[in-house]
Amino acid sequence: MLDRISAHTPKIFLCALTMTWALVATPTLAFEATQIYQPITETAAGKTIKLTGRDLTIEQVVDIARNGAKVELSAEALQRSADAYGLLLQGAAEGVTIYWFNRGAGDQRETVIFSGDPTTPENTKLLKDQQLARFKGGVTRGYGPEMDEEALVRAIMAIRANTMSYEAASPQLTRSLVDMLNKRVTPVVQSRGTLGEGDLPTMGNIAAAMVGEGEAHYRGVRMPAAQALAEAGLKPLEPFAADQAALISTNAYAQAQAVLLVEDARKLLEWTDLSYAMGLTGMNSSVTPISVPVQSMRPYEWLTWDAARIMNMIKGSYLFDEDPARIIQDPESMRASSQRQGSAWQSWAELRDSVLLSINSSDHNPAVLPGLTPESSWELSTPQFMKYYIKGGPLSNGKSGYIFSNANWDPYPMANQVEAFTIALTNLGVAVAQRIERFRNPFFTVIKPADVLNADERKDIPTFDGYLATDLWQELAGMGTPVTPAGQAIVATVEDLEAQTRIKTARARQAVDLSFHLLAQDLLTASYWMELRKAQDPGRKFGEAPTAALAALRQLIPWRQPAAERQKRPLGMVAYDFMQDNPASKFYQGGPQAPKSATVPTAGVLPN
Repeated sequence: MLDRISAHTPKIFLCALTMTWALVATPTLAFEATQIYQPITETAAGKTIKLTGRDLTIEQVVDIARNGAKVELSAEALQRSADAYGLLLQGAAEGVTIYWFNRGAGDQRETVIFSGDPTTPENTKLLKDQQLARFKGGVTRGYGPEMDEEALVRAIMAIRANTMSYEAASPQLTRSLVDMLNKRVTPVVQSRGTLGEGDLPTMGNIAAAMVGEGEAHYRGVRMPAAQALAEAGLKPLEPFAADQAALISTNAYAQAQAVLLVEDARKLLEWTDLSYAMGLTGMNSSVTPISVPVQSMRPYEWLTWDAARIMNMIKGSYLFDEDPARIIQDPESMRASSQRQGSAWQSWAELRDSVLLSINSSDHNPAVLPGLTPESSWELSTPQFMKYYIKGGPLSNGKSGYIFSNANWDPYPMANQVEAFTIALTNLGVAVAQRIERFRNPFFTVIKPADVLNADERKDIPTFDGYLATDLWQELAGMGTPVTPAGQAIVATVEDLEAQTRIKTARARQAVDLSFHLLAQDLLTASYWMELRKAQDPGRKFGEAPTAALAALRQLIPWRQPAAERQKRPLGMVAYDFMQDNPASKFYQGGPQAPKSATVPTAGVLPN
C-alpha cells in the first residue's frame, strides 16, 4: 500500500543506493532490499490493555499496534483458554475424533495422527516433536514483499492474543504471544500467500519466530529471531498439543488490516467533512441542501447527521448573511457532497461494527466449546452431534463440552463490507475531484482571482497543478471495482473458496491513503478561496472550525510568500502531512451525535 508520499523523497534515494548494492553484491536480495521498515513510536508504552476476548476496541488495537501499549489477558480469558485446552486433551483421551489434532488437516483430515491420551509419554514426545517441526516450518511460508509496518504485525499479534482465548492453546503459547508483544519482539512476516480463508502463512511466520526460527525485529532492530528473544529475556516457545492450529487458524491478518483501515478512514472522513465546510465558505455557497428541513424530506440517518455536522461547522459564517451575488444553486458536486460523505460514513460504521465482532470472537477450526451438555441446545443430543461430545475427566477438570468442525474462518460479511466501503469511498472521491474543478469556473464562483487581487499580490500566492487532482482521481477510480470472486479448488479440491481479503483490505487501505492525497488538493483549493473571500470583504466570518483549520494551515503554507522563500516540494504533500499530523477533531469537536451502532453480540453465548 502507499506510504505517505511526502516521506518518499529521502526513501527513494536510499532505496536506489541499496538496490544498486544488492544487484552487484547479491542479486537474490534485490527485491527484499527495496523494503523500508517502519518501526513504531512507543507513545503509549506506559499503558496496559486487558484482553478479555469480548470487548477489544479499534482504539485499543491501534494503541497496542502503533503506540506500543502493553497487553495482559483477563482472568476470564485465561480461564476460558485453559478450559478449551483441557477439553482438547480430554477429548482425545476419550477417543473423540478431533480435526487438526488426533486427525490431520485439509485433505489429511481422515488420517489418524495418534490415538488415546495425548499426555502419555509416547504421545507427548510425538506431539512435542511434531509441533516444534511445524512451528519451525513456518519460516518458509508466505511470499514477499515483507510487511514493512511494525504496527501491522503487532496488530495481527494483538488480535490473535485476544481471539486465541477461545481456542485450545497451551498456556505457554498464550504467554509467549503476550510476552513478545510486550517486549516488542516483532517477527519478520511476508505479505503474500494467504487466500483469505485463514491467514495460515502469515501466522506461520510468527510461529517460526516464537521458536527462534527466521528473523525478527527487537525494538525496531532486525536480527535472528533467536537473538531477538534472547535480548528480550524470553525463551523460545516449546509448543504442544494443537498449538500450531490454535495460533495459525485465524484471519488475524485481514482483521488487523481492517482495524487500521477503520481507524485511518475515520480520520479521512472527519477531514473530508471539514474540508467540505471550508470549500462551502470558499465557494460562497447556497447551503440550503444541508438544512434540516431539506434533509428531513429524505431522512437517512447518516446522511442527515453528516449534513447537520457540516451545517454546525459553518454556523456563524457569512453564508447565512444576505448576499445578492450568491447564486441560487451550487454545482452538483458541491450540493451532493454531504450525501456522498454521509453514505461513506454509513458504510464505515457497518464495517467498524463487523470488525469489532470479528476481533472479539473465534474464527478457528475446530470450534472448542467447553461447558456444553447435550441439553444446551436441541441438536446437541442427536446421534450426529453426540459423536463429538466429551463427557469430561481429569484432563478437563471434569468439564464436558464439544469440539466441532466448522467454517467460522470464512471471513464474511467483513470481506464484503471492506469492499463496500472502498466503493463508497470512490463514490465520495469523484465528488471531491469534481468540486475542485468547479472553482475554476466563474459561473459558480462569480468572481475570478484577478477581480480581487492585483498582479503584485497574485505573484506571491502559490498556484495549483491543474492536472494533479485528476491524476489522483483516475488512480482512485480504479479501486472502486470489486475483486472478482474466486473459487479455485486446491488441496486436492478440499479447499475451493478464496475470500481474497489480503487484496481487498490492502486495496481499501491504499484507497484511503490516496483519498487523503486527493483531499489535500481539495483543502488547498478551499483555503485559497477562503482567502479570496476574505480579501473581497475583510469582515466576513467562516465559522469556528474552518477558521481554526485555515489559521493552522497557514503556519505551514503562508497565504502570501515570495517564490524564493516557499517550500521546495509540492504543496499537496505539505497539506497531506498537515492532515496526518493534525486530526480534524483538533479543530472541530462536539456537534450532532452520530447514529448509534448496532449491538455487537457476545461470542460463545447461545441465543435464548
